[in-house]
Amino acid sequence: MKKLLHILVIAFFAINLQAQEKTITGIITDDLGLPLPGVMIIVKNTSNGTQSDFKGKYALTAFVGQILVYQHVGYNTVERKILKKDSIINITMQDAEAVLDEVIITAYGGIKKNKKALGYSVSNLSRRDARRIKRNNIVTTLNGRVAGVQISGTGGASGSGTNFIIRSKSSINGNNQPLYVIDGVPYNNIGLGEDYSKIQENAFKNVQLAPLSTFSIDVDKAGYSNVRRMINNGQQIPPDAVKVEEMINYFSYNYKEPNKNEPFSINTEIASSPWNSKTKLVRIGLKGKDITKGNVPASNLVFLLDVSGSMNNVNKLPLLKESLRILVEQLREKDKVSIVVYAGAAGVVLESTSGIKKEKILKAINNLNAGGSTAGGQGIELAYKIAKENFIKDGNNRIVLATDGDFNVGATSNQSMEDLIVEKRKEGIFLTVLGFGMGNYKDSKMEILADKGNGNHAYIDTMQEAKKVLGTEFFGTMYTIAKDVKIQVEFNPNKVRAYRLIGYENRLLNDEDFNDDKKDAGELGSGHTVTAFYEIIPVGVESDYIKSIDNLKYTKVTNTNNTNELLTVKFRYKDPDGDVSKLLVNTVIDTNKNYNDASEDFKFSAAVALFGLQLRDSNFINTKKSSDVIALAKAGKGIDEEGYRAEFIRLVKSM
Repeated sequence: MKKLLHILVIAFFAINLQAQEKTITGIITDDLGLPLPGVMIIVKNTSNGTQSDFKGKYALTAFVGQILVYQHVGYNTVERKILKKDSIINITMQDAEAVLDEVIITAYGGIKKNKKALGYSVSNLSRRDARRIKRNNIVTTLNGRVAGVQISGTGGASGSGTNFIIRSKSSINGNNQPLYVIDGVPYNNIGLGEDYSKIQENAFKNVQLAPLSTFSIDVDKAGYSNVRRMINNGQQIPPDAVKVEEMINYFSYNYKEPNKNEPFSINTEIASSPWNSKTKLVRIGLKGKDITKGNVPASNLVFLLDVSGSMNNVNKLPLLKESLRILVEQLREKDKVSIVVYAGAAGVVLESTSGIKKEKILKAINNLNAGGSTAGGQGIELAYKIAKENFIKDGNNRIVLATDGDFNVGATSNQSMEDLIVEKRKEGIFLTVLGFGMGNYKDSKMEILADKGNGNHAYIDTMQEAKKVLGTEFFGTMYTIAKDVKIQVEFNPNKVRAYRLIGYENRLLNDEDFNDDKKDAGELGSGHTVTAFYEIIPVGVESDYIKSIDNLKYTKVTNTNNTNELLTVKFRYKDPDGDVSKLLVNTVIDTNKNYNDASEDFKFSAAVALFGLQLRDSNFINTKKSSDVIALAKAGKGIDEEGYRAEFIRLVKSM
């Protein structure tokens, strides 16, 4: 009887506890009221936890009376007890007063002892030093503060890093370079060996001397996610890593849909500049036609994967393997996938396989391991060979190259790689380049491969970015609707004294290239948006940005008509399988709109442009304050369903 009573009591309490279990949902925001993704929510003293998504939303099952702990780097930890009435718990997290109270440099960070008890060199950094780490290179910040350590620069090249030598000792790496462990992840010297193409910022041009401006579109978005990675890791940002156009084009804008017979729509808007009271901004936007899944042609995809030793860090090959899972989920039965890998040599690990056989494809991906040197040139040649053997007529034939760009065997120079890709693209096979990792990231090579391969370039720093590139934007990334897209703008000298193109420095074309169908240019994907800003100085406005010239004797303005026209913009493009370009022309009428009255998209894209110019320490802006960027971005944040604009505001705020 007692035993039965005991069982009944236990059952009663079990049922009672079960009745008090509930699912808690909520939204986590920062002190600006913006959604905060990536917050860890853990039931205290348990392993039960979850993470907030890009919209700051979370859901977690727990019992009444338990305590939820909310944690995020740079914010004060919040604890909240679950009450009977609770089903929704919204949390606002406040910035921590100091990022770190002190940083202790030790031989092993896992030792939990008083620093006086440690038997090796220990150095402390103050709160002020910790804030400097957040803004600058973590390694150079330690210079002169750690006993027995010598720190020096490796050179003046863009993206170059630092040498960090430990006197008379060898590290785990087998030399006297230390092993860095950041959030439990081992790295080699941070920032060493990253390579970026030199960018010479566009200056103002006198309309009387240069009335035409010509450039190729750019849908690459790697520049923004790469800069975001550096900011989040507290790294110093090389100016040449900041590609303003790629930062602007990372975000989608609410442009009108194209007409039925055209692959993209043309959108323009003019308003005063938010960073210079004497200039105006002209925004030119393209919106690609959105191809639905039912209309998308069959794909012949070749995954070309770098499995060399340099891909061994967790933010490289392991992240790549998880990212490809997202892409594989998008495949259909009529799609085909092959996998080529390269390290010391190149080889095929998966012959062409139907997209419906997802388990077989994923098994081949899961079996990949990193090691050896980097035969990138050999891998690319083999990938093109496989793609050609499985070519789908009127289909989407594409190589998806995933790498950190560190080619050190075979065709390694930028020119060699460019020549190889230019030769192979004539066979109708496009190229998408996915960049991974840090420390030896070769952005310059990646950009060349994507540009010359009739493709695009993305940088994946997190799983969230993988979901964006290979999930949400999969069709835009993989399916080209127009190739060799060029823009040429003619400015009216009666209205415009001078102009400058913001960004696109590596995409400039000669004016005669516009009508030359042999000249390669950028590709536009399904649903893609492309945005370009011109900053103009109106006629009659004096500016220090332009120098006066003598009156021209032979070249004069003869056309006094069209006085309300600010500019004419022309577009040339080819169909994905075409060789002859088509022409679209659009005339833009001048307005005197203040940027406060501009559209939300105009304000937000201008905020991103301003932030990029600040990071580049541009000579053409009169504000270096992040608060001005934040104010402009908040005014243009809009609905922001995916939360990317809120993330941008947080990123600027963290600087």
